[in-house]
Amino acid sequence: MGWALITLTAVGAVAAIVSWWAPPRLGHATTVAAGVASFAVSLPLVARTAPTSALGGWLRDDALSTVFLLAVSFLYALTSIFAVGYLHPGSDRVAAARYSRRLFAGLNLFCWSMVMAVIVNGLALLWVSIEVTTVVSALLVAIDDTEGATEAAWKYVLIASMGLGMALFATIVMYQAGTTVFGSGYELFYPKLLAGAPHFSASIVRLSFVLAVVGFGTKMGLVPVHTWLPDAHSEAPTPVSALLSGSLLAVAFYAILRYFQITVRAVGPEFPRHVLLGFGLASLALAALYLARQRDLKRLFAYSSVEHMGILAIGMSFAAPIAIVGVLLHVLAHAAAKGTAFFGAGSFLRKLGTKDITRIAGGVGALPLSGPLLVLAVLGLCAMPPGGMFRSEFLIVSGGLSDPSDAVVAVLVVLVTLASLGLVFYASSTMLGATPDNVVRGETSAAMVVAMVGGIAGLILLGVHPPGVLSHLIERAAAQLGAPT
Repeated sequence: MGWALITLTAVGAVAAIVSWWAPPRLGHATTVAAGVASFAVSLPLVARTAPTSALGGWLRDDALSTVFLLAVSFLYALTSIFAVGYLHPGSDRVAAARYSRRLFAGLNLFCWSMVMAVIVNGLALLWVSIEVTTVVSALLVAIDDTEGATEAAWKYVLIASMGLGMALFATIVMYQAGTTVFGSGYELFYPKLLAGAPHFSASIVRLSFVLAVVGFGTKMGLVPVHTWLPDAHSEAPTPVSALLSGSLLAVAFYAILRYFQITVRAVGPEFPRHVLLGFGLASLALAALYLARQRDLKRLFAYSSVEHMGILAIGMSFAAPIAIVGVLLHVLAHAAAKGTAFFGAGSFLRKLGTKDITRIAGGVGALPLSGPLLVLAVLGLCAMPPGGMFRSEFLIVSGGLSDPSDAVVAVLVVLVTLASLGLVFYASSTMLGATPDNVVRGETSAAMVVAMVGGIAGLILLGVHPPGVLSHLIERAAAQLGAPT
């Protein structure tokens, strides 16, 4: 299956080049083809029970990376479809064509860098890939060239750069830990590090893990290094917001999990779990408070992302394997639900010209398809059955109760409930009720609806009956994150 990894390294890059140089219509078609192809090429890897490698071991895919590859490629496919409908020609055809080339080339390059982050083999290459995501996504945040977008992009670059500087230091420190076993010159490949981890210096590994959590936690949106996230998600074009929330945060979490694997083998599971628990509780608590006082629809979903990143961190703090299974399922469900939620926000922005919650009313009447789909996405984010997040959060809570971490589980349930109340309140106030007389009923684009239907279908599939091969994949990935026997 090495061909699949090589194909994934080429698809997004080629699509970015074509989108930049080709006429807009060809760029749109190429982007959709690249997104769907990336997801299609990722699917055969799900059934693989042994790791796959290519290019002399520089590319590697195991169960853990496949889970995150599915999240990224699935949202890549949906976002490419949504973006075609989201983009409108405008009055200036030359400016619209230039904007289209920049947006679609950037989307493809952004998705390519995230795919690369989860299929490269080693901490150094992982850091480089995530650094590329920062550069590309910052340009995409600022692409609308407004004062708010420019400010959000600069804040993102400054905070993310500082975070990734700490992540680079974490990589160097982990390399230093390995020199006592492998000598002064070696590659930071995952199998090598995992094999030598029991012999690493415990204090050095602890330092590396904390640096990695703070550094990559900046990209993941963990409190208190989350402050770029609400502004960037709010000001970026909707396709970019969907990828930032549903894919990029997951990729940053993947990086933390790679350090988690090594740390568990070097110092035991207690230390990394306690670190993640602290960041997770802080993130969930702050998000629950801020979700109750938002006026911007996209900022509302941005703080919901902070909430769910907190849930992932807390879930990893539980010792029960079922909780880790729930965490990995949550990654996939969050990509589907949050991508769809942002698609819905983009639909209303195109329809009504605003994302101000106080100015949106009767959404279901204004957009008879996108409105109900957005309601379903919000309910999915609130872990309502039959969505995938109901299943994943149920598994996380079950794992916490069997750990036992009753007090932590109680706090988790209370904070998630508060956050859900905020989401439901704003969703009901904007979606339900009478539609203003000056709003024409109807959808703005069929492509946008198709993307939302795909996201909801994936979310419900994960909740009702995940395919057996996917369940086995998640179980294998969870076993990789457990303490060695």
